[in-house]
This record gives sequence, C-alpha cells and structure tokens, in this order.
Amino acid sequence: MKQQTTMRVAIVAVLVVVAVVFAACGPRTEQAAAPARDFTDNPWTDGQDLSGTTVQIFGAFVDEDARRFNRSMQPFIEATGINVVYEGSGDFESLITVRVEGGSPPDMAAFPQPGLLGDFVGGGQVIDLNDWFSMDYLQQQYDQSWLDMATMDGIMSGFWHRANVKSLVWYPVKAWEEAGYDIPETWDELMELSRQMVANGHTPWSIGIESAGATGWVGTDWIEDILLRIAPVEVYDEWVTGDHPFDSPEVRRAFEIMGEIWFEPDFVVGGIDAIVGVPFGDAPNALFTDPPSAWMHRQASFIPAFFPSGVEIGVDVDFFYLPPIDTDIAPRPVLGAGDIYGVFNDRPEVRALARFMTQGISTRAWVEAGGFVSPHRDADLDWYPTDIDRRFAEIIANADPFRFDGSDLMPGPVGAGSFWSEITNYVNNYPNVPLQQTLRNIDASWPGR
Repeated sequence: MKQQTTMRVAIVAVLVVVAVVFAACGPRTEQAAAPARDFTDNPWTDGQDLSGTTVQIFGAFVDEDARRFNRSMQPFIEATGINVVYEGSGDFESLITVRVEGGSPPDMAAFPQPGLLGDFVGGGQVIDLNDWFSMDYLQQQYDQSWLDMATMDGIMSGFWHRANVKSLVWYPVKAWEEAGYDIPETWDELMELSRQMVANGHTPWSIGIESAGATGWVGTDWIEDILLRIAPVEVYDEWVTGDHPFDSPEVRRAFEIMGEIWFEPDFVVGGIDAIVGVPFGDAPNALFTDPPSAWMHRQASFIPAFFPSGVEIGVDVDFFYLPPIDTDIAPRPVLGAGDIYGVFNDRPEVRALARFMTQGISTRAWVEAGGFVSPHRDADLDWYPTDIDRRFAEIIANADPFRFDGSDLMPGPVGAGSFWSEITNYVNNYPNVPLQQTLRNIDASWPGR
C-alpha cells in the first residue's frame, strides 16, 4: 500500500512538471502590465501629479459648442489626468449669480458678458490672475487689447478663450448667384438689395432673437453694429460705460435704422411676430430651404455650429461684411465678442487648467472644427480648416475701428438685463411701446442712477 501511494505521488509530480513545461512553451495569454503614465510630464502642472482631481467649468454655450469645447480639453486631460467637467446652460446669466452669491461658485465660469464678470470683480469674488501669471507671460499669449479688456478694477479679471466676428451677413450661395444678386458694399446698397428682393418675390431677412434667459441679445448686437457705423467711436465707448445715455439722438437713430429692416413689411420671414419667437440658432435655417425662405441673416462667426448637417461653407452658404453707413465716421467698423473665463477657486489643478487655456493649443480642436477664432497669439493659422475661417481673422485685423460687443461690457443689470428685456419688449409690442420710453427704461436701470 505504501509503495502504491509513493507511485501515485511520483506520477502526479511528473504530470505537474509536464504541465509546467507545456505552459512555458505554449502561447502567452497574459499581457505585461502597461507602465504607469507619468502625469507630471506636461507643461501645465509644474511637475505635480494632479491626476484624479477635477476642475468644474460653468458657461453659456451648449450643444455642439459644448461638444467642441470638451474635445479641445482632451490634450490637457490626457497629459495631466485632471478631469475637466463642463456644464452649460441657456440661463447662465441668472444661474451664475445664484451660485456665486450663494457661496458655491464653479472653479471657472465662461462669461460671454465681461460686464457680468465685472459685477463679481466689484464684489471681490474673482481671483486676480496677476497673482498666477506674469505680465510678460500674458503679453506673449494675447495682444494688449485683450489684456486691457480683461483688466477690471485694477485686477486681471480672467483670460480669453474664444473670439468671434459679429459684423457678418450670411447668404445662400447657389440661389444668390442664380438670382444675379451682388454683394452690397454700402448700407444704401444693402437696403436697395433688400427692396429688390421683395420686388422679386423674395423675403430678404431671417431674424430670430429667442435665446431662453438671454432672449434679446441678437437685437442688442444689431444696435451696436449700427451705432458703430453712425457715430464717432468715442460715443460708443462712452455709451458702454454709462457716460452717454441710451436716450440720445445717436442711440435713438440706431434703433430707427434697425427698424427700417425689422419692421418693414415683407422684409423679414414670418414678419415681426416671428422675430421674438424664433430661436437664434434656428433662424439661419431659412437660408437652406429650396428655394430660400430668406436670403440674408446677420449673425456672428460662430453661427455655422447651428447650420444643418452637411451644409458646406463657401459652397452652400457664405458671408459678406456688414457694410458701413458713414465711412467718414467709421471706414470699416467691426463688432466682435468672445468668452472670458473668470476664476473663483484657487487649487493647483485650477491653476494648471488656467495655464493650458491661456495657450493656443487649448483652442486647436475647436479651431480645426471651424467657425472659431482663437484670441491667442500662439494659435497657428494652419489650424484653420478653410479660407472662410481665416477670413474671420482678417476682418478683425482690418477693422477700423474694432469694438467689443457693447452689452457684454455694460454692467450685468443693463447689458445682460434691461438692454435685452427692453429691446425684446419693444419688438414684441411694436408699435405700441414708444421708443423713447424703451430707452429711458434702460437708462434708469444703470447701477447708481
């Protein structure tokens, strides 16, 4: 019995050895563990491993713009392991105030209205980026004009990440050429073209100003573009600071010129009633019906993000510069805007993301997607996917003068408040609301008056 047991043990031992040999000779089924990623090897974290941390950003852009922003953050996320969580809302203007005043601000907020950011600067709630970055560094990243616009109450209130051109008119290329329409070079030619279109049975303009809690901003853009074309630039500058009233001949005339398009019978698809009800992102769709429901749409360089799928810029749709009105006053005025990011929390990962976002590389994916102008000096022109996108940058470069969106520079209660609401009320109830009362209501809303 003992001998049999010994035999069994020997046989088992031999089988084990054989199994080990075959396993060693056979194909390997397990991969070697990947080496751990070095999250300190990047230009933004100062040699720290900040992987696993999170930076929260709140902003006004949604849908496709939000997706493009998230893609632009991927190089930073992959290099640092820091999570970047973006939340967008059409009610950004009201919600950011609730969050900041309630003591739970996001780490960063993307403000399309520097004036609203200025409210928080005045309240001491915004971090001075001069404490994070040297002026030499900032001047390497931005032209001085952008730094000047970001300087509020003596502090660097934020950094710029997106610029856009607003003085553009979009049109359907093929139908336009078949109709034999010419690109207008002056405002008189623009008005004559509008009348010619009506005579041909065409509706010249598509206008929509609905934008959830920001409804009305499209109208303020029109007023700003027109005011730059009829009044000295000093008037515009004083107007945005509250030193030149809304209830003035220049601003009143800007509203009247706008009304010559908006309120003229047969000039706007759907008539006056459609202006307030049509979402701004849907308004360009009128250019893409067959035949076009409308032939012109004044909107900024970001609007292609809202075009229907498959629309090709330069082939299906193109743009021209919104013509000047009085070239003796303003030879080639251009209205523009952008997103400035205010920072509310100081942590290493927030500082790292801020450094990344002050560099052109942080915009590359968005630039390459089209319809985006980077304000960074180190953004490469080769990133722009089309001649169309490069034309946006050229319009800004050749502006005389260039000015930032006026409502965005005004205090929040005006620029993101009464200016929007009063122009909406004025249009929605035209002609029953007197223009003078509208202008006086906006003036009365200015803080300190």
